[in-house]
Amino acid sequence: MEDRIICSLCPRNCNAVRTKETGNGFCGAGLLPEIARVAPHMWEEPCISGTKGSGTIFFSKCVLSCIFCQNQKISTGGYGKKVSVEKLSEYFRILENEGVHNINLVSPTPYIDSIISAFEIYRPKLPIVYNTGGYEKAETIKRLEGIVDIYLPDLKYIRSDISRKYSGAGNYFEYASEAIDEMVRQTGKPVFDDSGIMQRGTIVRHLILPQNTKNSIEVLRYLDEKYGDKILISLMGQYVPFGNAEKYPEINRHITAREYEKVLDVLSELSLDGYAQELDSAKKDYIPDFDIDALP
Repeated sequence: MEDRIICSLCPRNCNAVRTKETGNGFCGAGLLPEIARVAPHMWEEPCISGTKGSGTIFFSKCVLSCIFCQNQKISTGGYGKKVSVEKLSEYFRILENEGVHNINLVSPTPYIDSIISAFEIYRPKLPIVYNTGGYEKAETIKRLEGIVDIYLPDLKYIRSDISRKYSGAGNYFEYASEAIDEMVRQTGKPVFDDSGIMQRGTIVRHLILPQNTKNSIEVLRYLDEKYGDKILISLMGQYVPFGNAEKYPEINRHITAREYEKVLDVLSELSLDGYAQELDSAKKDYIPDFDIDALP
């Protein structure tokens, strides 16, 4: 890993100066990974968490600025602990030894250089999951070919006015759609082991926002037409107004049963396979506990 780069890893194209310790780009990250949690996680999709859990590594800092982010403490709040590349590779080994189904890298984009270097030190004999908000550059994702087995991106928006308003990224769909193309090219159709645990493939997540069912329906129809059975869909009804959502009255509430059913009815008409969360999953109980003092 280099000691200093001019960064254009994500669609922000900051051309920011990043050293191991500091960064003056949109995300504010330096080159050394900042970690907020390393632990098995039971609340991913069933084919990811299974019965033993997904070995999650939550990275601090984010290339998006979603005003409703449930992990705001780490995404924009700066909570995390800087670790060496060697320590990151040790986390891979620790989680593998705990018997998890996979290694799940959550919001890893700012640290791709460190992550690649860490896998050169130690590559677990488990599927590697790249868990992202979807705001990625296809050329950056190409660097992960042969490293990542499972991509778990969001496709939050298809309309630029909404993505600009709620995530500060008017060009979100332009980049996310190209990145997902590259992810699907790398993984091909979903592959599972005999226990139903995913070994390879792409799961696209979509979170329904209050008063934004049209956006959700457009996203689902796009994914169906573009990919069909090449991906799995994970339709999420777990929206809880976190972060600065209180400043936006139209989304400062849970989604209603009527909103959820409207989107679910469209999904049932399409060829997409996957998961649809129940509305009762919209609870704060499912938010991970971030405690850097508990890091291995």
